Amino acid sequence: MSTENPFHNKYSLVKGAARRARQLQSGAQPLMDTKSMKACKVAQDEIRQGRVTFVVTPVVKDLSPLEQHEV
Repeated sequence: MSTENPFHNKYSLVKGAARRARQLQSGAQPLMDTKSMKACKVAQDEIRQGRVTFVVTPVVKDLSPLEQHEV
């Protein structure tokens, strides 16, 4: 597994912020004091401050041998 920042591009950042915003809307407590009441902005602030971390798990592909086809 890579130790690379999971928010290495804008798409990853948006996906992470959306997931955290859904957690906040579902009742999770903010991880820091913020002036905003909007879940999306709070999530962005938490990510920017390094308070939120996500683990990116690699996809394991099936490496079984291919079936032999009769001709």
